[in-house]
Amino acid sequence: MDDIFGKIGTSQTLSQKIERKIEEAIRQKKLIPGNKLPSEKELCESFAVSRTALREALRRLSARGLIEIKKGSGMYVSEIRIEDAIKSLNLYYDLKFDSNLIGQIIEVRRLFEPEIARMAARNRTANDLKILRDNLDELEKCDPDNTQLEVDVINRFHMYMAKSTGNPIAIISMEPIYSLLPRMRNLIYANIEGEKEYTFRLQKEIFEAVELQEEQKAYEFSVELLERNQEIYDRFLKGSVK
Repeated sequence: MDDIFGKIGTSQTLSQKIERKIEEAIRQKKLIPGNKLPSEKELCESFAVSRTALREALRRLSARGLIEIKKGSGMYVSEIRIEDAIKSLNLYYDLKFDSNLIGQIIEVRRLFEPEIARMAARNRTANDLKILRDNLDELEKCDPDNTQLEVDVINRFHMYMAKSTGNPIAIISMEPIYSLLPRMRNLIYANIEGEKEYTFRLQKEIFEAVELQEEQKAYEFSVELLERNQEIYDRFLKGSVK
């Protein structure tokens, strides 16, 4: 592994150069998930750096989820999981949450969700259908006074639909967006009479199209639901929700 852990110069911050060198090796798959890194002593000798600089680099790599430090065992290249990518996006959206972000989220949903519904109709499994059906049953039985539970169940429908595509990129892209929706929807469903029923009807239509693998119908019902959402969000953002 001399090409990975060779000596590095001192023109930049050493810890940053160490971090970059190890990250590059992981990106290029010279180090793969599960690989054990050399010990701190061996790395210090290979890089020709101090233990302080090395530990700072390792701390940042660990914080970013690229390596895992196991006490008494050593340092290992982490498994990269979908959940880790989603958590990073969740944090970004939470920090950026404002009316501008809401508008951008609506635009993205209108771009992607109809195609997600179409793909779900093509790729869904029997287990996907069961999960979606159970979700609709849960929404239908929700206590109408429990608005928060209702919006959570509605949002899970969209997440389950993304998972039904069988495409992990769809999940990574959309799940962080759906995690924000309860914050926007809670006031809407609490203040607009009949909105839950409207949403439930269209989600049921989307589900039935997916179940029958009618891709175009799934697409069209998704478009209809999103157009309704756009109308409601526009009213909400303009302060005219009644």
